Amino acid sequence: MSWIMNPEGDRPQRKRPAELKDFPKGPDGKPLGPQTPGSEPTSPWAGFPLKDDYPQVDDPADPNRKVSTKQANRPFLEYAKYRAEREKAHADWEKRQKERKEKLARGEEVGPEEPDPTEEPEVGCLGVLKFILYATLFIVLAGKFFTGSFLWEMELPNVRQFIPTTQRLFSESQLAQFDGSDPTKPLYIAIDGDVYDVSSNRATYGPGGSYHMMAGRDAARAYGTGCFKTHLTHDLRGLSESEMRGVLHWKKFYADSKKYHKVGRVSHPPIDPASPYPEHCDPKKAQAARERERKAQEDGAKEAKREEL
Repeated sequence: MSWIMNPEGDRPQRKRPAELKDFPKGPDGKPLGPQTPGSEPTSPWAGFPLKDDYPQVDDPADPNRKVSTKQANRPFLEYAKYRAEREKAHADWEKRQKERKEKLARGEEVGPEEPDPTEEPEVGCLGVLKFILYATLFIVLAGKFFTGSFLWEMELPNVRQFIPTTQRLFSESQLAQFDGSDPTKPLYIAIDGDVYDVSSNRATYGPGGSYHMMAGRDAARAYGTGCFKTHLTHDLRGLSESEMRGVLHWKKFYADSKKYHKVGRVSHPPIDPASPYPEHCDPKKAQAARERERKAQEDGAKEAKREEL
């Protein structure tokens, strides 16, 4: 790290002047101090500022003046040199262009027109496309390096959900015709009113499949409770919070699926609010559901009585 302490290398170091500078003196014979207008402040280094021993060159801004080539001046000197070279190249180009025009006026053959060597190149569409390509490659490769996934462990959205499609409104009887019993018709299921085409997975939803009971109907309640025999209905009344989360989970699953796509909605007849809730297939959960139903009825009665008062 010696270069940090001595960045200029082993070149001869500047020395303190051997002789002191003679400062101007006043009428009383004393040196003029900083309190005297127009005088220079005294310094313990009589030759301050020290004179550097770097070579001197003409000042680009003033040819009648010399400047030092010390480190602080070199960026400005190099830039001035660069500007001079650019101006000379541009002047030579203009001269060649003038000669070319004269040849054209005389009817002589000339080569293709030479572009200005000092003109800044325009980015243009090609430059923008190259930048986008390089940036995309960098991001993709960085994702593979840091996460092991080119897409940074993100899943591509289902493009089909953004494409407008012709959807229809089904009645319950119409939806029942698409339960897979007719192989010439598509296979549909519904969840909370949304109808999806699951024809790509007939082994699961078709006849003999493990979820065939869901086909051709809206069995939203069964998705939350797991009662695939007794809860094949769209009635979601009385479900617990966790069961409702299960229904919402499956709704999101079908909505985001790349395999299945939405084809419409099913219209259900209104449910009688006085009708009992579908009983759970688990006796313990059925008892808890009855307690929730009883509490809801009591709260409703209290609210009605409060409104009467």
